[in-house]
Amino acid sequence: MINIKTASEADLDILALLGRVTYAESHGHFIDNKNDLSAYLDEAFSVEKTKQEIHNPKNLYYIINVNDLPVGYAKLVVNAFHKNVVSQNNCRLERIYILNDFIPLKIGQHFLNFIEKKARALQLDTMWLSVYIKNNRAIRFYHRNEFKNVGELNYLVNGKGYENAVLSKEL
Repeated sequence: MINIKTASEADLDILALLGRVTYAESHGHFIDNKNDLSAYLDEAFSVEKTKQEIHNPKNLYYIINVNDLPVGYAKLVVNAFHKNVVSQNNCRLERIYILNDFIPLKIGQHFLNFIEKKARALQLDTMWLSVYIKNNRAIRFYHRNEFKNVGELNYLVNGKGYENAVLSKEL
């Protein structure tokens, strides 16, 4: 059984662990220097950093469970600025990750639909995200879901830049 819940402070350990593992699974092979990857994971997905982020009212976290086991999470940032996103009433899908072992269940589509519904309920009109230009599986997924290329940004991993495409969709 699949269910999705809004994450709270009680979920900090789960969010930090899911963040660390899913980022390493989905992006670790793209990072040339594994020390950079390790340093980035330590900083970006610490329990303390996650606690700071979950207390920011602009950040909304969701956890997707399969048979009561947390297998993925998403982070939505309300009214996030990017120069190529015209709407000021937008949200950034900053993170949507599912553990590799659960990707074959095709729950990513269900999760994205849920997040889009939540954004519409908040009366937001645009969703945008960034995706590493070599992450072809993710790019295909977003294009299938009507996200359009609107720009680029440089994503830093321990000080090293990685070119990302910025994709946007009207809700």
